[in-house]
Amino acid sequence: MKQLRIHPVGWNIILGTLFSRMSVSMSIPFLSIYLTQVKGVSPALTGIIVSVSSLAGIVMSFYGGYLSDLFGRKIVMITSVFCWAFVFTSFIFANSIIAFFVINALNGLCQSIFEPASRALLSDISKEENRLKMFNLRYTAINIGVVFGPLIGLRLGAAKTALPFLIAGLTYFLYGLSLIFSFRKFNIDENNRKEDKTTIATAFHVTRKDKVFLITLFGVILSISGYAHFSTTLPQYFAAKMEDGVTVFSWLLVLNAIVVLIVQYPIVNAMKKFPPIHSIILGNMLISFSLLFFSFSANPVIWGIIVIFFTIGEVLIFSMVDMLVDEIAKPGLKGTYFGATGFNRLGNVIGPWLGGMLLSYFGVNGSIYIFFILFVTTASGIPALFLAKKLLDKSKRSKVDATKSHGM
Repeated sequence: MKQLRIHPVGWNIILGTLFSRMSVSMSIPFLSIYLTQVKGVSPALTGIIVSVSSLAGIVMSFYGGYLSDLFGRKIVMITSVFCWAFVFTSFIFANSIIAFFVINALNGLCQSIFEPASRALLSDISKEENRLKMFNLRYTAINIGVVFGPLIGLRLGAAKTALPFLIAGLTYFLYGLSLIFSFRKFNIDENNRKEDKTTIATAFHVTRKDKVFLITLFGVILSISGYAHFSTTLPQYFAAKMEDGVTVFSWLLVLNAIVVLIVQYPIVNAMKKFPPIHSIILGNMLISFSLLFFSFSANPVIWGIIVIFFTIGEVLIFSMVDMLVDEIAKPGLKGTYFGATGFNRLGNVIGPWLGGMLLSYFGVNGSIYIFFILFVTTASGIPALFLAKKLLDKSKRSKVDATKSHGM
């Protein structure tokens, strides 16, 4: 069995991801409560302020990845991580609706610049056979951070104080210092990227013309729209369905986090024998049917079993998306492709919007209609993913044939 050798900078990114996601999870999830109960902002305006981060990230996602291809991963990561530290610290001093709106928009912008660059760098410093493990170490770090972050946030009184935002700012500041130290001590060659700078117009043209990537992205967006219902539509449904629905959902959240940590590596080890897109298709199927089955029972135990299958679908998708993008990306444009993948956050906008509309129209008594529509919407990504698989297989065969012809 080959031992996974991780570049020191890779360890820096993985540990930095763990602590930064933990600090974000102890602050951002409580932002809406903090705004309404402490700052007196209306629920409607609070919704706009909270959602602007995702919307800003979607707008900037393509350009964020492109910047790392143009200027190099190191300068983009260091600049954006210190800006991110400043953004989180700024939450403490915000007192107006406009200030919170602007700061949370900047939060989304920083994320859309830093994250694609860090994922592209992980790909750059890893051997091809180790990239799947590297991406999943990062995914594990995210999940551990998300499990413990909210618990720490509750202990710190995140819903009533801005202290967790200060801690998040300090965490990102220390993360930036650690990256400076790592980049200076462990040399990473970026000369090959700087010698072949691509204009934004060319990068946009390449991704826009990449049929496989666009179809894959469409399928992933619909898949993620289904996943988004877990933290948006389902809690509203459970709370309205039964008196202790909030408590039940809290336990389902805990179950979800535990299952992710238990099944992630067994699933990755099983699915690494197949192309990444197979995993994403299977994950979509599990999430789609799980959503449908929620309408057939009001028993929390049955819901727990459904959540287990839902979570397995979640892991199948998120553990392989980065690997699939790495496989599709054109040489020299990995940062751009990882950045463009940020458009999959449209699923986090589409899902909550659709779920809210259906709950308002049908009510909890129309659950069969609600969850059937959610099932159809999510499962609509499956044909797109199968088409992307067909095109990807065809392009691979073409490359093999071209190599053979060249060798004759």
